[in-house]
Amino acid sequence: MKLSNSFSGALRTFSYFMASGNQSTLKGIDYLSLYGEEPSAIEQVFAIYANVIELDVNGQVLNAKYAEKRATDYLRQYCDSSFIIEPPYEDWEITLHNPPPKIDLITK
Repeated sequence: MKLSNSFSGALRTFSYFMASGNQSTLKGIDYLSLYGEEPSAIEQVFAIYANVIELDVNGQVLNAKYAEKRATDYLRQYCDSSFIIEPPYEDWEITLHNPPPKIDLITK
């Protein structure tokens, strides 16, 4: 099974705005330097995004903006300890799942 075009588009858009420094939910936060200095913070943002995003049975993304907000709230708090995340994260939102095997299961 492949990821849907809807999810691919949502992930691409989120990635673009995160990498460009123009993520609307992070206005006023200087987070671009974290890419080279604190990669685990960026890793956590993308993990939260992937854990929170929901798709319907046809693969259509249902909550892209909410997933972005939950993900970027982590980075906002990382950069500004006075920022309070509401509601607090549940364990499933911040779980870092295992990486894929080092060798692809299928080859073309």
